[in-house]
Amino acid sequence: MKVGVLALQGDFREHVSAVIECGHEAIEVRRLSELESIDSLILPGGESTTIAQLAAAFDLFEPIVARIAAGMPVYGSCAGMILLSNRILDGAEGQRTFGGLDITVRRNAFGRQVDSFESDLQFNGRTLHAIFIRAPWVEEFGPGVEVLSEAAGHPVAVRQGNLLATSFHPELTSNLEIHRYFFDEICKSV
Repeated sequence: MKVGVLALQGDFREHVSAVIECGHEAIEVRRLSELESIDSLILPGGESTTIAQLAAAFDLFEPIVARIAAGMPVYGSCAGMILLSNRILDGAEGQRTFGGLDITVRRNAFGRQVDSFESDLQFNGRTLHAIFIRAPWVEEFGPGVEVLSEAAGHPVAVRQGNLLATSFHPELTSNLEIHRYFFDEICKSV
């Protein structure tokens, strides 16, 4: 499977390493030709407004929106969750998203950078260690959204069809459970 990782800003290198460790081909996506060559896409953590602005500057924004709408499997971590959401609370004025997930996210819901933390969560019947850095949470979600994990009483991992999002950073740990779930449960079912 050819897995693209949007490589405009953020911790894309860690996702590339996770993709390779899971046995798939990783492609850093910075150009339309790279986006067109992949089977699935990972949106990394970073700064969501910056990633969206760079995607527009590199003429990738609308093609990503179109690929999501066409059913391409996409996983977003932290800023990637924000970019997949249909609605944002506490966003920058005029902030755009690729959309697709029927969720409302609250940016920096757990606090600022100094409020970053680590916690154990339940995901897919297993305990995994999660790292939250200026993380969002899901404030509201539609009927087609499956909540896969919660923290502080809010959804922090969700799935809707071909889309998966986490508010935490599994790529910063040695646990590949989230990536494997994406490849085995979402990519193979499309």
